[in-house]
Amino acid sequence: MKNSRNRKNILLIEPNYKNKYPPIGLMKISTFHRNLGDHVRFYKGNLKDFVVNEIVGQCIARLINSESRIDWTERRPKIKAFIQRKDMGLYDDGKILESNNWPLIEENLRYYRNSLLKKTYDKFLKWDRVYITTLFTFHWKVTVDTINFCKIFVRGIKDLWIGGVMATLIPKELEDATSIKPFTGLLGKPCQLDRFSQKIVDKQPLDYSILDEIDYEYPFSNAYFTFMTKGCKNKCPFCAVPTLEPEFNPKIPTIRKFNHIKKYFGDQKNLCLMDNNVLASDCFPEIIDEIKRMGFKTGATFDEPNQFDIAIKNLKRGINDRAYIRRSSKLLHELLDRINGKNAQKYYDILEEYRLLKLDTTTKENLISAYDELESLYEHNRPRRRGLRWVDFNQGIDCRFVTKEKMRLMSEIPIRPLRIAFDHLKYEKEYRRAVELAAHFGIKEFSNYILYNFKDTPDDLYRRIEINMELCQDLDVNIYSFPMKYIPIQGEESKDRSYTGPHWNRKFIGAIQAILNVTKGIVAPPSRHESGDSFFKKAFGSNLDEFHEILYMPEPYIIYRKMFEKELKYTVKWQRSLRTLKKTKQFEKIQPVIKKNSFFNLNGHFKGKRIQNFLKHYLISRDDAALIKKDVPKFKDIDTILRINGRFMNLS
Repeated sequence: MKNSRNRKNILLIEPNYKNKYPPIGLMKISTFHRNLGDHVRFYKGNLKDFVVNEIVGQCIARLINSESRIDWTERRPKIKAFIQRKDMGLYDDGKILESNNWPLIEENLRYYRNSLLKKTYDKFLKWDRVYITTLFTFHWKVTVDTINFCKIFVRGIKDLWIGGVMATLIPKELEDATSIKPFTGLLGKPCQLDRFSQKIVDKQPLDYSILDEIDYEYPFSNAYFTFMTKGCKNKCPFCAVPTLEPEFNPKIPTIRKFNHIKKYFGDQKNLCLMDNNVLASDCFPEIIDEIKRMGFKTGATFDEPNQFDIAIKNLKRGINDRAYIRRSSKLLHELLDRINGKNAQKYYDILEEYRLLKLDTTTKENLISAYDELESLYEHNRPRRRGLRWVDFNQGIDCRFVTKEKMRLMSEIPIRPLRIAFDHLKYEKEYRRAVELAAHFGIKEFSNYILYNFKDTPDDLYRRIEINMELCQDLDVNIYSFPMKYIPIQGEESKDRSYTGPHWNRKFIGAIQAILNVTKGIVAPPSRHESGDSFFKKAFGSNLDEFHEILYMPEPYIIYRKMFEKELKYTVKWQRSLRTLKKTKQFEKIQPVIKKNSFFNLNGHFKGKRIQNFLKHYLISRDDAALIKKDVPKFKDIDTILRINGRFMNLS
């Protein structure tokens, strides 16, 4: 471990996009730097809020030096209000105004407020190194904005390190936009982050503690996140893996990292494996054996450990005080809402005595001091979450590598769901066989990735989902289909979600997304009380002709299907118009407009009552639909809503 004079201040940043899984790369970097003795911070959220909170923290530290007899931490909300808005509530505090050091106190308050107003805080908000992770390329804007903002946190841009998925896929574009050359690929060699350290960052166990430093809660949590393999033997043109992990590693040792996480952060309920093609490994039997040794055999159960006990132990160890103060405070307040009876008052009194009722006044020392009195109360009243454990090969398995023996081995661990990609209709035979083998070995829950908008057609997508419905019925299994829109992984078209494939257009993609908007992205299997695949047929049509109509249907009519179809009868009128127009040459003229999915600049373009009555339906927006929903009888005539939204004359 480095001595204290060499200790670096490290800031880890994840841009403020929404994502399911925690930043595994940053969690490894955190472990690496903590083992060097460095001080590590993690942040995800609004960076302007981060700056304000850092300024307030530095102001409080200066105020403590100016007048140590005043409890400044308790006054943090008022200090923050003064710095942000010049709220004078702090000046009503008699103890402050009566202090002999009042002039110095006031000088400090005004200095930090002016620093925020004039944006001169870059003089004192400095870290020795800042790491920013990047994820999908379509998060381009928020990522670039984050990188450029974070330049104020370092003394020079050489101390600002950018890595991750986007950095590896489009490094030149990122450098052009930020003037920073990103790090590409994996941290798989010694001396990459520190020239004196032989430790390989990519082999470090994850630092789960950083997740408690932030308010953002990742939807997928309470799991071991790891890899058993790296890379993929396939070179699919739509996939980023060959660029991100070009070498296939058939087996990565995991037990040591697993035991480290269990020791320091507590046992996790589930196992989330991020492998890109685990079945391609010749070591698959060893992988299954290792998973079972980690405690994930079929039928394995989980008893949640005492999280407060873990937090206090880590505070005593000196592992990320900031995180475990926040974690302890959160746990204590959750129990405060839960505890009742004669112990409720006792519990409250202890929290009050040790000043643990507010996060601002909660300290490491007070938490440790109060622990002896809180230990038995917490253990007796804490929530005890129990349940079955699950293993999730999160990136999915490749049906082309499925064999009977591999599926038998897979049935020995508690997989739920089994994710299988169905990227192209040409793999129907292999895909069906994989699902049938899984069902044969008792695996009943499936999550199916279905890529669309690549080189497929809309009909291909329909057929693949239909095959899943057939398999659900034939095999008595549940397959949850997740259509995933293809977005290029490189080039300008990768920077947002607007790309349309050669067999798609904006209207068809909009229709699919409208369907998925209703189902939250999932195409669910038929429930046992449904006859056949009725939900699928209602959402996508009972045959290809009906599906084609839905692709052309106005998106609000898809999202608010019942209202427009049953209550207002707009859908029926639209269908009649569509079917009539399709029999004429007029439809050829109007079809390109529909496919562009833009209907609000059509003044004078289309003459004739038949076409205008048809196009009226496309002038209703989702906001209009929400307005109609509040008073359906008022809008029995479609012209009523068009007059209100001011679009009625667009077609005249």
